[in-house]
Amino acid sequence: MKQYTVIYERGPRNWSAYVPDLPGCVATGKTRKVVEKRITEAVELHIESLRFHGEVVPKPTTEAGVLSLPA
Repeated sequence: MKQYTVIYERGPRNWSAYVPDLPGCVATGKTRKVVEKRITEAVELHIESLRFHGEVVPKPTTEAGVLSLPA
């Protein structure tokens, strides 16, 4: 099983998500829950398309963290 890092961003009216290790793999949704479902589907379809076209599926290399600073 591969684990890809997903970046979630909240906008003024919606959420977006992208996977740094899979260029072009993005999703948007009105809520975080919706975008989580859509990015999961997008990753599955993206990988399926890469394999179908005989392209290499990139290995996950990106990691994310949270940095806390004093206010």
